[in-house]
Amino acid sequence: MKIDRSFTATLGADERKSAIVRGVISMAHELGLTVVAEGVETEDQYALLTALGCDQAQGYLFGRPEPLDPGTFRGRPAGNPKT
Repeated sequence: MKIDRSFTATLGADERKSAIVRGVISMAHELGLTVVAEGVETEDQYALLTALGCDQAQGYLFGRPEPLDPGTFRGRPAGNPKT
């Protein structure tokens, strides 16, 4: 289950959104799901998410997006019909 960056951005500063993040992590774990937080940009955000039990994080703290390497792409390109 992914936590949208709009919640990650204000984590710790907006108690209502922080409560939602705590609830989402708890619910996901009860359902046996892995939780991924999007938009993690600071060490503080990462520390809070880790303390709340978030399983994975992604965002600029870990690296900038890079262009797609066609040699390693294992998905289906957008716009192509399923065959």
